[in-house]
Amino acid sequence: MAEHDSDREDREPDEKGVPVDEEAVWAAIVEGYGEEPPDPPGARPFKSVEDLALLDPEPEGKKDDGVKNGPAKPLGSSVSFAPGVGPRDYTPAQPSEDDFDESDEGHFVPPEPPPLPAADTTAKFAWLGVVGGPILLLGAVLLGWEMTWWLATLGVGGFLGGFATLVMRMKPSDEDDDDPGRGAVV
Repeated sequence: MAEHDSDREDREPDEKGVPVDEEAVWAAIVEGYGEEPPDPPGARPFKSVEDLALLDPEPEGKKDDGVKNGPAKPLGSSVSFAPGVGPRDYTPAQPSEDDFDESDEGHFVPPEPPPLPAADTTAKFAWLGVVGGPILLLGAVLLGWEMTWWLATLGVGGFLGGFATLVMRMKPSDEDDDDPGRGAVV
């Protein structure tokens, strides 16, 4: 707190080299509390929101002689568009038939994907257990059924059994995937 001691004799000088009297500065701040500081020279007066659309008054030295020398000053400071005529309402022109060339390959059209492989009966029952078990338990809770031992066993057992069956039947991955540092294979 020795830094803020106002009884110091070795006060820091200001830009002109004169030591600053902290007590006088604080007294000036307290005396001016609540007053609006004066505008700097050349500043325009504050305009309220209601007066923003009005034209600025002309300086006292200029008088309007009725002749306009330049373009009219716009009202306000923002650009406004008529309804339906904004930058987001732009639509690009439609290409004509002349713009297309028969030799042009056009855009990429992906080939039809191959049909999904037919699932065997074991996989179908495994998916039925994985999806049907939680649906059975959720339906029992929502419908207010009594949660009997066979209902819980069917729901939880169906999910766990189906999940285990699907994991066990997964195909092992290729041995080539062990080296991740090879980069893209072309």
